[in-house]
Amino acid sequence: MAFLMKVGQGKIQMVPPIDASEIPWVSLASTSAPERRRNNIQNVLKTNMSMPLAEVVICNTSMELEPDALALLPNALPLGPLVAPTSRPAGHFLPEDLASLTWLDAQPAGSVVYVAFRSSGFLDATQFQELSDGLALSGRPFLWVVRPKFTTGPGQDRFDLNAFKRRVEGQGLVVGWAPQQRVLSHPAVACFVSHCGWNSTVEGVLHGVSFLCWPYFADQFCNQSYVCNVWGTGAKLRRDERGVVSKEEVQRKVARLLGDGEVKARAATWKEVACGSIREGGSSHGNLLKLVSLLRQQ
Repeated sequence: MAFLMKVGQGKIQMVPPIDASEIPWVSLASTSAPERRRNNIQNVLKTNMSMPLAEVVICNTSMELEPDALALLPNALPLGPLVAPTSRPAGHFLPEDLASLTWLDAQPAGSVVYVAFRSSGFLDATQFQELSDGLALSGRPFLWVVRPKFTTGPGQDRFDLNAFKRRVEGQGLVVGWAPQQRVLSHPAVACFVSHCGWNSTVEGVLHGVSFLCWPYFADQFCNQSYVCNVWGTGAKLRRDERGVVSKEEVQRKVARLLGDGEVKARAATWKEVACGSIREGGSSHGNLLKLVSLLRQQ
């Protein structure tokens, strides 16, 4: 959903808390020029002022996932979670490596750590090394999507990805791009290390996986808060004094999350909630019929 600001009376139970340092335009401060930060604030304010003028605002969410946030926008029409059919994938930037599915078929159920930051989010060389070491140390099978030129900044060329692939052969698989929905729906996948973009978040919820959250900017911090503080289906990866998510943190959080039966149970519950909303008779299905009726009247 769009980032909404509203001051009012009473406590809203299911609008997630956000640390002041993680408000969308603040998180851009270290990565963007001041004018881009200013433009971001202006765009948020302009969008929030424009939304009440629309007859309906179509949202890729459901009433069950975000009831209190949707209550702040009376003309919202939640139709989600919306995902592209797996037979007709959309929005892909690179060719999908279908070998990842064959590899998943050979893994035990509920064992694989899936790591993907999709089209946004970049790691510098130090962070890339820590993440790779953490995955290796976890001892868990993992599927890691690493796009070309994924690392940035000084030393970006010093990491030998081919050497890492050889090092973890038999434990992990590194691919350039993966069919995410088919991966998330695979019974071998246990958790999703994600940047928490909204599309990836709702895909993970829809397939009942737990999350290790690694947001980068903008609404991803709000989405992380939904996962960790509202739905209770994941954990936050925390940076150390260097501003780096250490290999020990990755190893520790993977072990903790995959050993937490309550998180797994909540993920399964929210999967049923999300799937129920788009089935015939569900809230989002009903809203879709409402939208069709509204368009026919135009």
